[in-house]
Amino acid sequence: MKPVASLAAALSLAITLPAAAQTDAQTASEPITIGTSHRVTTHGSERRINVILPPGYAQSGEEYPLVLILDGGQGQDLFMAVGINRWNGLWGRSQEAIIVGIETVDRQRELLPKTRNTEEQERYPTAGEAEQFRAWLVGEILPMLRAQYRDDGRAFLIGESAAGHFVAETWAEQPGSFTGYAALSPSFQWDEQSLSLRFANMPAMDRPPLFVSLADEGGTTEEGAMRFIAAAGPSACFADRRETHVKHSNTLHQLLPEALQFLLPTTADWLEEYGMSVHCDSSVAQ
Repeated sequence: MKPVASLAAALSLAITLPAAAQTDAQTASEPITIGTSHRVTTHGSERRINVILPPGYAQSGEEYPLVLILDGGQGQDLFMAVGINRWNGLWGRSQEAIIVGIETVDRQRELLPKTRNTEEQERYPTAGEAEQFRAWLVGEILPMLRAQYRDDGRAFLIGESAAGHFVAETWAEQPGSFTGYAALSPSFQWDEQSLSLRFANMPAMDRPPLFVSLADEGGTTEEGAMRFIAAAGPSACFADRRETHVKHSNTLHQLLPEALQFLLPTTADWLEEYGMSVHCDSSVAQ
């Protein structure tokens, strides 16, 4: 059937559909509710903390880990993260969790420290308040979540790009803030690679698990990443994807399922058979 004829047939069907059937279809509809938004204010801006509970939360009485997704606004990465988490759950790839989307408003201001690089200063003049944002996140938001939801005491922090730098910096400087971390394609070039240079000179210590990835960034981003990873030790899983189809632009899409599997593993014994493995390159670690 030609497209025009198909459209005409569809319009004819809509016109001739009995009025009762149309009414029934309308009254049978209902909104889809997936979570709760908490309005909070920090850094001079109102934002939302979006909480999506796992299926069966209300009936089970069980406790769940918290997974905090930076850049987790409704117009940011929230829905993708929720979808990937649910998809992981269908396969038994990672444990069920309470997904918490942390909305950012001025990402560079909130997620990155100050920079000495003139070009970065000119491009992102408001950057530099990551320490204050971290104190707010750990000191105010985590207690709020634990007071309102049934968590099991574990909390994980995940971020990509500038948010990945925030995650890696938190793991390096305040490792006890969270149970585990995932820094996807972190912006290790920031401030003349200062994070990796500083971390390379820190004394060795036991740290929580860290999933850290590198894609096609190259240049000073890669230099900083390799220095950071070399000093990270055995608690870090280095997802080296420089030679694969993973790009900086699709890192979160490609690697969030694997990061969740690394941080929240299950006992499922079929995952490798279906290509759902965690691939860590240990050749760089010292």
